[in-house]
Amino acid sequence: MLSLSPARQKFWHIAHTSDSEMTINHLLEGALAIAWEEYPKMDLEHYREILEGMVSDLQIRIAKISYPLKIVQEINQYLFVEQNFCGNDDDYYNPCNSFITDVLDRRLGIPLSLSIIYMVIGDRLGFPIEGISFPGHFIIRPQHPNLEIFIDPYNKGEILFPEDCANKLEQLYGQKIPLQPEYLAPVSVRRILDRLLNNLKLIYLRRREPSKALAVIERSLMLNPNVPTQWRDRGLICYQLERFTESRIDLENYLQHIPYAEDSQIILQLIKEMNL
Repeated sequence: MLSLSPARQKFWHIAHTSDSEMTINHLLEGALAIAWEEYPKMDLEHYREILEGMVSDLQIRIAKISYPLKIVQEINQYLFVEQNFCGNDDDYYNPCNSFITDVLDRRLGIPLSLSIIYMVIGDRLGFPIEGISFPGHFIIRPQHPNLEIFIDPYNKGEILFPEDCANKLEQLYGQKIPLQPEYLAPVSVRRILDRLLNNLKLIYLRRREPSKALAVIERSLMLNPNVPTQWRDRGLICYQLERFTESRIDLENYLQHIPYAEDSQIILQLIKEMNL
């Protein structure tokens, strides 16, 4: 722990919170810790205050509203019309879209980061919202017994019914795909943070920034230590960075747990090269 940066220490503590104790506040603080590692001199309190200011504005506006759909409409009006939050279609794979601090500054994000902001605000308003790990996208759902809807923050808070979700699935994949119940199941805070990190990993790999991708994988393994594919990816990046001892350990562990993996022959060849 002493060798970890303050941002990494903060994330470590969140990652080692039990699932039963993780709250939406852990989600916020985890997302802030991910951004803090990218921007070590950042003032975290400044961004907490931005969110609290939004919550204060909305508390006044919804104080006399009892109908839950009207609360959703009021939040949507505030976030997506007045505050101008929107999905970043023009530069979707910019890593800034995954840093909640940048999203708050730029008002641009991806489905997951915009959903996190919406969930945090809903939680502070006493209007709990859960995350839905929809295939290829991320949406949210109010936890209200009288409100059977989903919300798409990436599309300015578009309200979706299950049949709309089926249509969205077809739009995303370009073919008709049966809507399985698990596609609309809620996901844990741990899963959301891991998905946020996985987005960043893929972006950094695409941008050929191995050191940053490695830092992301290290935090993913704090959340879920026993994921062989993450060991493999860490091993491959360490190989690329010529950190061969670490690479060999990870790749050997990967094959020990998945001996018949499709890429096993490639991995074996790399291990053989490092043993020469």
